[in-house]
Amino acid sequence: MRYHVIHIENHIAQDWQRDLFDQHICELGVDTIDPGSEPEKDSHADYYIQSDIWEQNRDEIEALCTSTEGITLLGVEQCPDENWNAAWEAEHPMQELPLGVKIIPHCAFGAGHHETTSMMIEQLREAFSHQYSAFRRVLDHGTGTGVLAIFAKRLGAERVVAVDIDEKSVVNAQENAALNGEQIDVRLGDTVPEGTYDLILANIHRNILLAYMSAYATHLAPKGELWLSGFYEEDCPILQHAAEQEGLTLLATHTNNDWRMVRFIKQ
Repeated sequence: MRYHVIHIENHIAQDWQRDLFDQHICELGVDTIDPGSEPEKDSHADYYIQSDIWEQNRDEIEALCTSTEGITLLGVEQCPDENWNAAWEAEHPMQELPLGVKIIPHCAFGAGHHETTSMMIEQLREAFSHQYSAFRRVLDHGTGTGVLAIFAKRLGAERVVAVDIDEKSVVNAQENAALNGEQIDVRLGDTVPEGTYDLILANIHRNILLAYMSAYATHLAPKGELWLSGFYEEDCPILQHAAEQEGLTLLATHTNNDWRMVRFIKQ
């Protein structure tokens, strides 16, 4: 498998802005990030991407770098042949999470430690400790590594469906589900799978959440809950308005640094 490496100078001041840039570039196909030997001092980072994906998404990646303040694209070059699977495993060790959950991540987000994910995990543990029988059928939309789906199943959900538009994420989620011994229905797709769910989890960008709000409401069972994360304080009123237009009611807002999570219920 051939790879290209994208050399980037990163002078973004805020950690959350760096995280957001990394998330965006991973969604365009980057699957390994080397931040340098001293990330807190060294502003240079290398972003590795399969050569065929680079050719497909080159214009979008260059546009992302150009439009992001504090980012300078220094250059791109083809890498010499290497065993990239071995290189990936060496740089992305297994992540140990609560309840014995183990995750091997395939990109920058989703291992369970990022604020957006950790808020979801915390609320899952809280909810299932009190009302697990109410959340028998769970959908994890935009599953990534499958971490939220795995936690939902381990905590007591009877059936968990996980979906993602990225084939690599689907494979990663399947691998992580098997690693944890959990039976999860992992699917590739860009729509909400048919069925009715007691709980829908979506840790994605605000604009994607808005685009799927109607579908979430349609597939949510009466008294079911929709949990959204992956956005900031200024996004909350927009998401709340869209949810209320679909007959959903705000239950709570949760905060972790600059990130927000909201929970809605279908009356």
